[in-house]
Amino acid sequence: MRKALIIGGGPAGLTAAYELLNASKTDVSAEKFEVIVFEESSQLGGISKTVEHNGNRMDMGGHRFFSKDPKVNEWWNRMLPPQGAPAYDDIVLHRTPHLTEGGPDPEKTDRVMLTRNRVSRIYFDKKFFDYPITLKWETFKNMGLITTIQAAASYLASVLHKRKENSLEDFYINRFGKKLYSMFFEKYTENLWGRSPAEIDPNWGAQRVKGLSIMAIIADMFRKLLPGKNTGHVETSLIEEFSYPKLGPGQLWDVTGAEIEKMGGQILRGCRVIRFHKDENNRLVSLTYEKDGQEHEETGDIFISSMPIKDLVGGMNDVPEREAAIAAGLPYRDYMTLGVLVPKLNLVNKTKIRTIGNIVPDDWIYVHDRTVQMGRFQIYNNWSPYMVKDLHNTVWVGLEYFCDEGDVLWRMTEKEFSEFAVSEMVKMGLIDSPDVVLDTHMEKVKKAYPAYFDTYKDMDVLREWLDSIDNLYCVGRNGQHRYNNIDHSMVTSFETVKNILNGVRSRDNIWNVNTEKEYLEGK
Repeated sequence: MRKALIIGGGPAGLTAAYELLNASKTDVSAEKFEVIVFEESSQLGGISKTVEHNGNRMDMGGHRFFSKDPKVNEWWNRMLPPQGAPAYDDIVLHRTPHLTEGGPDPEKTDRVMLTRNRVSRIYFDKKFFDYPITLKWETFKNMGLITTIQAAASYLASVLHKRKENSLEDFYINRFGKKLYSMFFEKYTENLWGRSPAEIDPNWGAQRVKGLSIMAIIADMFRKLLPGKNTGHVETSLIEEFSYPKLGPGQLWDVTGAEIEKMGGQILRGCRVIRFHKDENNRLVSLTYEKDGQEHEETGDIFISSMPIKDLVGGMNDVPEREAAIAAGLPYRDYMTLGVLVPKLNLVNKTKIRTIGNIVPDDWIYVHDRTVQMGRFQIYNNWSPYMVKDLHNTVWVGLEYFCDEGDVLWRMTEKEFSEFAVSEMVKMGLIDSPDVVLDTHMEKVKKAYPAYFDTYKDMDVLREWLDSIDNLYCVGRNGQHRYNNIDHSMVTSFETVKNILNGVRSRDNIWNVNTEKEYLEGK
């Protein structure tokens, strides 16, 4: 029996652990593995965890469960059977929806996956625009005649004169024109990455908005006018529904963790992996982890890493100078969010979607207001009615900020951050005064977003060296330094386990996840 050491208890790490153990369970001829997962925090899920504060739940970043990969969907449905959208009356009564025959075990009624409406908008110039941008009267009305003409002219210019795509700025202008780029992409991207889009590799855009353009929006608009509008190809960024765990995304990973332990796997929480030890044959033989201030060493045969590549390589012995420098220079963006509980928001629901308290139906709203630092805010009531303790009388929102570890925002105390973020809510007109705030809670996530600049340009060199370590597999968002969503991260682990079970040496199929033109989504 070989021992697999898995670093990270997020989507990629837990998927790898489950798949290895499940293969042994379902196929008597399959190789058996001892599996140990090392998770630095006390919670599972990584950035996909759910945080509970005074009975209200927070989603770190907002996670839509939608994928074009059948295996991913089947996997989610196995862990959390789909229940569909709760009936409006059931939500009003704030009770668990009636479970139909063939649904979840009645003793586990919380273990369900809901179907939710996808509604997101952009806050720009103190007006709200659909995201993705729609070509309808309200959009043109909000833009005004002159801006609409300018946008149309700049888009036509981008069609006639395509830029060579050396940067993310080129990528967006080619698809939307310079005017729409400046309105709806430039500021948000600068806020997210702390860099101008002109400095960022176009690969980020290719992986995040594959297929989305003005022409895709027009095609989608006409598709909806035709009979059988729900059939045929739909760009992922234009999907209108998604699945969501009843108790937030962390629920999926808590259930997965429990299943792993039932099958005999170990999950060591509060264990931070700090070093890796290679032998003279360039194979990993053990790792060192820290728990409660004490260091421990664990030997293993297979190492599956979803930890940041910067830390993985930085903790290894005998790393060549060039590869060590590339890893050390890989950039990341960190994340802070403030949960804010208020009686109401000063936003009017002008849609036809019925909501509790008639709040706006958005899952999240992108902030493109140059007068504030806020990047986005979530409305947790709309992700799942079970995220909010008092659904009838309060609105629970998450104000999201992108920052760098150690900068001014990151160093703020919880009180300072709360006062700052709430003041931006007032400035944006979301609430009238800080006095209406009932409760707040701050959360921070390090290395939430692997970035596409600095030494990222030499990532292929580093990847080749990592692949030379034949018992190491890099999976997930930080494990590959790629902006993977949940489904991408899971697929990297599916491919990894397939290679391990079949003795495949190449890592190409693992690294090629999320480089295909067909976009998968499960943020």
